[in-house]
Amino acid sequence: MNDAHNTNSSSIGIFVNQAGYRPEGPKKAVLPFSCEEYKIIDTDGRVRFSGMPSGFGFDKASGDNVYIADFSRFSDPGEYRIIANGTSSALFSINDRVYERVLDSTLKAFYYQRCGCALDRRYAGIWPHDACHTEKARLWEDSDIEVDITGGWHDAGDFGRYVTPGAVAAAHLLYAYKLFPGVLEGRRYGIPADGELPDALAEVRYELEWLMKMQRADGAVYHKATSALHPPFVMPEKDKATIYLFPCSSMAAADLAAVCALASGIYRPFDREFADRLLETAERSGEWLIGHPEFLGFTNPEECNTGLYGQHSDISNRFWAFTELYSVTGDKKYLDLINPSVNKDFSLTELGHAETGGLGSLAYILCPQPKDKLTATRLKSIFYGSAAALKGLSEKSGYGTAVSPEHYYWGSNMQIMKNAMIFALNDVLNGDPRSRDCAARQLDYLLGANPLGISYVTGTGEYRCSHPHLRTAACDGVDECIPGFVAGGPNRHPADTTAIKSIEHGTPPAKCYIDNEDCYSLNEVAIYWNSPTVFVLAYLCGK
Repeated sequence: MNDAHNTNSSSIGIFVNQAGYRPEGPKKAVLPFSCEEYKIIDTDGRVRFSGMPSGFGFDKASGDNVYIADFSRFSDPGEYRIIANGTSSALFSINDRVYERVLDSTLKAFYYQRCGCALDRRYAGIWPHDACHTEKARLWEDSDIEVDITGGWHDAGDFGRYVTPGAVAAAHLLYAYKLFPGVLEGRRYGIPADGELPDALAEVRYELEWLMKMQRADGAVYHKATSALHPPFVMPEKDKATIYLFPCSSMAAADLAAVCALASGIYRPFDREFADRLLETAERSGEWLIGHPEFLGFTNPEECNTGLYGQHSDISNRFWAFTELYSVTGDKKYLDLINPSVNKDFSLTELGHAETGGLGSLAYILCPQPKDKLTATRLKSIFYGSAAALKGLSEKSGYGTAVSPEHYYWGSNMQIMKNAMIFALNDVLNGDPRSRDCAARQLDYLLGANPLGISYVTGTGEYRCSHPHLRTAACDGVDECIPGFVAGGPNRHPADTTAIKSIEHGTPPAKCYIDNEDCYSLNEVAIYWNSPTVFVLAYLCGK
């Protein structure tokens, strides 16, 4: 696949959010060189604003000496470039709706990851494909047993489906709907309609239906559904390898219980029968967890090399599960399980697929049932403290990223957007409007205000990622990349052959990236990289 719209980012040297900026919001561009003056020009070449950049200093993550062009005072709607010293930025917009197009595309990416159904040209546009993986799966431990587990989302660049990251990605979208309903309630972005459900809830329902199929009759939950080996680069309908159901894990049971309990309350006004089924599923896994207090981890069998998603503990997963169950049922047995776990040693603000303590904290704070007010206040203060620490990191970065140079690892863009979620939640929970600008700065980085000047969201920006490690994008025969996918981003420890050969030793961490479909350790996509981005976009659209 080649994309004629993708231009090498080395041709630009002034870095901006290529989606654009709101008229009344902060607007910052980053220059890795000094100049006496920068100018903002419109598409006719007329100078509309000028200013003097301020020196930031050395940025360790990029190796750049950084200067900041703060043009927040310029608010005229339109399309512009910044020029200085004979160098130009990418094209960007100033208007009230700059985030909405990106929100729609990053939401619709989940539709393009649907498994088990054909993607119709009416909705998929120039990226349709036939139904895939419609056969029954076989139990890894007894291949004579077949189970229908069709549906759900492909997890990442291949075709595996995993309970823990799927549940967390769904939860990010559900909390975006719950906290910012005005943004997502009536939003239609071109997927098959599902009655009166908003499109975002219709899409999450597609994943929830699959998640419920992963539950055994006793409440235990299979960890994943994949082939034994990573598939070749083919379209999904051409992948005919046997799909296996791999052994159950306590993390999968907890995350399934949590997301189904959360979803039951959100879907009840639309579909009582579906909400009841979600709650029954959640309580069944909750009972299994109570009856099996031991940690049941997961390791790949020797003959399997697909994603692991293993953990060393399930404490945070159980905390999230029991909190969501208590929130929707009010059953004291769950509260009795929450109280001791909240004081154990795990992060209470982590929002990822491996550590879910932040989701449990959020559920507790928002819980309508009787609860300990001191605990709720403590959890709010922990979000405040986490946001303050992240703000300190952001202020030390020339590009405003709330990560240290050591944290540019596999999926660094996910970490940056999860941190943006913490800023958003701190504002929601503690009324700290300063966090809004910090969240927006993380999005600026993702969309082009970064040391490589590339938008890490496919389809967004003049200079953008267009060759992600995504089999459907690589094999569809279409030059233009499927829009809306968040690439993993710079990784100071590249792990695939192409990246290892291409990135010179000593390259600064934030520049350890190339837009190449072979580079799974830099450029793969994942549903749980898109989901925090959707959450942050919904937050910013609602401000």
